[in-house]
Amino acid sequence: MNYAIIGFGSIGKALADAFARKGIAVSVATTRDPESFASEAAAIGSGIVPTTLAEAVKADVIFLAVRFEAHPSVAKALSNWQGKTIIDVTNAYGVPPEDLGGKPSSAFIAQAFSGAKLVKGFNHLGAAKLAQDPALNGGRRVVFLASDNEDAATQIGALAEQLGFAPI
Repeated sequence: MNYAIIGFGSIGKALADAFARKGIAVSVATTRDPESFASEAAAIGSGIVPTTLAEAVKADVIFLAVRFEAHPSVAKALSNWQGKTIIDVTNAYGVPPEDLGGKPSSAFIAQAFSGAKLVKGFNHLGAAKLAQDPALNGGRRVVFLASDNEDAATQIGALAEQLGFAPI
């Protein structure tokens, strides 16, 4: 299983921190040239690999950590998302509810990434909390996961456990 984080802002870096803490390799990508953020990735850990968007979308499991408004352009990176699991880390901040037509924002992500298994998760924690070690006071920080695909939810729950979180 290989992993990628698309988006290397505050949330993308916090997710990269989680992978680095556990020594799990992950590719990170933006629309920029990977060299432009290579030093930031190296500062997080040796297993954080800057790459192009075209390479990142080859991963089996992809964390979508971009602004909600940017998801359509990321979705265009592949014509077929079959076999991929997308973890929707986005939040539709600033998007008027009427623009969503009464649907959850993840419905738009699912439509854009047609064919992929979708899990909504890791989006309820701010970057500062997400970047912290989830082991707290003898317990673990919770991450909420939601999906209509039981296999994908189980798979991402296991990954969350591997990263040190308590998935619900």
